[in-house]
Amino acid sequence: MPVHLIKLSVGTDSVEDLAAWQAVRIEQTGQAPRHVTRMWPKREAELLDGGSIYWVIKGQIQARQNVVALEEVDRGDGIRRCAIVLDPTIYRVAPSQRRPFQGWRYLKREDAPRDLSAARESDDSLPPELDAALAEIGVI
Repeated sequence: MPVHLIKLSVGTDSVEDLAAWQAVRIEQTGQAPRHVTRMWPKREAELLDGGSIYWVIKGQIQARQNVVALEEVDRGDGIRRCAIVLDPTIYRVAPSQRRPFQGWRYLKREDAPRDLSAARESDDSLPPELDAALAEIGVI
């Protein structure tokens, strides 16, 4: 049974910002998008069994990407790091409020927001405050 990760997308204002930033990095490096962290997930097998990383943008979980691999990163300083390698496809999910936190956290499959249908992905974005209020009362 897969487990997911949840992570703040610091410095991005929207899912489009996240996609644009990753596109630049892909062009620069020729590698799949990745998030490098000092902590190696102890639940590696569960994460690689269909897990995703859910991105918190402006206080809401708004998108996810499938995790495809974990790779060791050596920056020459003796600290073992983990590159969480992601599929470049970004899926929008039903907005879900999330308070700020540091690093990444595990997210149980049953607690993960559902993907938006293809018909909803092209909807205009609501202002973050309105989106958050609607999500809080369960409208979206």
